[in-house]
Amino acid sequence: MTKGQAAAGIALPPLPDDLLRQEAHAPVVEGEPIIAILARERQALDRANARQGRTIRFYDDLTSRYGTRR
Repeated sequence: MTKGQAAAGIALPPLPDDLLRQEAHAPVVEGEPIIAILARERQALDRANARQGRTIRFYDDLTSRYGTRR
């Protein structure tokens, strides 16, 4: 527990590991069709957007439990 948590009287749950991860760009392979690279890049963006959604739900759950709102 940190000094701030002790002062606030609240011990927040740890942030899930998945929410800390950053999504890498799709690799570019010389000679590969651009459409294949674009498809992989879109998949990476979909994963990043899904992670952002989980982050928002995690935060909203915390704020609902501890009575604070954005």
